[in-house]
Amino acid sequence: MPLFCLHCLDKKDGGALRAKARPAHLEWAVGLGDAVRMAGPLLADDGETMVGSVFLVQAESLAAAKTLSSQDPYTQAGVFEQVDIHETRWSIGDGKPA
Repeated sequence: MPLFCLHCLDKKDGGALRAKARPAHLEWAVGLGDAVRMAGPLLADDGETMVGSVFLVQAESLAAAKTLSSQDPYTQAGVFEQVDIHETRWSIGDGKPA
């Protein structure tokens, strides 16, 4: 199954929205199960402030990955300024799909 990278950058004033939607976002992300190969926040230079999210997900197609992204509570709450989704291949590193 194809692998997609979702690179999501928060709006400049998205911190409050992110905090409010975070419990639902985490529940949604965990509920995706094995489709999520890796996920986590993108951090500002201070190493603490969340400024976005990154996901590596398996999906049937780019359209399916876009649909999945649209279901993210962060997306629905308007946290993100920009979401880029690209198909990728896992070439190096532990956890490479068979």
